[in-house]
Amino acid sequence: MSIVDPNPLRPVAKPASVADSPIAIQVLERAMLLLDVLAHQAEAVPLKILAEKTGLHTSTAHRILNDLVAGRYVERVDSGLYRLGMRLLELGSLVKGRLNVREVAVEPMRDLHQLTGETVNLSVQQNDEIVYVERAWSERSGMQVVRAIGGRAPLHLTSTGKLFLSVSDPRQVKAYVMRTGLAGATPNSITQASRLEEELALVRRTGYSRDNEELELGVRCIAAGVYDDAGNLQAGLSISAPAERLREEWIDLLLKTANRISAALGFESASAARHNGVSP
Repeated sequence: MSIVDPNPLRPVAKPASVADSPIAIQVLERAMLLLDVLAHQAEAVPLKILAEKTGLHTSTAHRILNDLVAGRYVERVDSGLYRLGMRLLELGSLVKGRLNVREVAVEPMRDLHQLTGETVNLSVQQNDEIVYVERAWSERSGMQVVRAIGGRAPLHLTSTGKLFLSVSDPRQVKAYVMRTGLAGATPNSITQASRLEEELALVRRTGYSRDNEELELGVRCIAAGVYDDAGNLQAGLSISAPAERLREEWIDLLLKTANRISAALGFESASAARHNGVSP
């Protein structure tokens, strides 16, 4: 790592005409409207309500629902009510299994780099270290902190590493302290267990973390968590910059970008992340 100088019921809009719709086949548009209504219901819904919410004639809605039931996209219960079918769960599981946090993060990372002009990193935990798996930077942005993809650093010395420690069980943190001895790299490094716990408590309260020249003198970082659909911390998104250039107003941009990536991974609620001890 170095500084380089390169040069409840939500109403659905009534269906538009085929000419005005981006969906050329009208029956597909209508099927999507029905699925959208069903997706926002906690309980099974009668045909009449579905027709009202979509603006479809009852007979039209019934005909399309029959096809969706045949394909297992919709389930018809004995009382004549409708709900989403298991086929959607199967397809959703396939999509989830193919999602790669690195691939999902690339475009948002580039956007964040454009806004800040500094290097943006994506890191994951591997044992007692973080591993840098992706970065966004530009040779046209002047002097930047460039971290090598595949590079590693101790958890307690990095902003992303502190995110992972903050969601760890206290016994796991204690074991980490015993294994590593909290070896320092600079005069700013946290080398005492009590000081580390204070730092982790701050991360839990604010939802982001800092590296104040703790890994490398002259370099400061801020990081926010990237969460999956279960609210589990999957990666850390960080901005690394020369110490004098890091700006506090970037924190909000960082959090919004991390939330954008999390949403692409299926994360929808703050409750799951809070359960793990960190605010997303």
